[in-house]
Amino acid sequence: MDAGTIGVFIPIIALMIPFFAIWIKHREKMMDRQIDSTAASSAEKAAQYASRVQELEDRVRVLERIVTDGGYNVATQIEALRDQRQVEERLESSRERAAN
Repeated sequence: MDAGTIGVFIPIIALMIPFFAIWIKHREKMMDRQIDSTAASSAEKAAQYASRVQELEDRVRVLERIVTDGGYNVATQIEALRDQRQVEERLESSRERAAN
């Protein structure tokens, strides 16, 4: 390169430096915004997971209470009543057939 070419590039480079600095600041702001939005969405997801975990823990507590407080016996009694009703329905249907 000769001196004339270098003489032309020096002012061009000097004029490009402020534009480059502005571009770098813009990129930094965009990265900061992206990091902030990612952190916000991560916080939202964490809150949703915590809420879901709390719901599941509540459900497990209810199930434990049902099993340990005799609620399991209630379910067994309900099934027994269903069985008894089926037997009664069969008896009624056989009585109706015999009457006809």
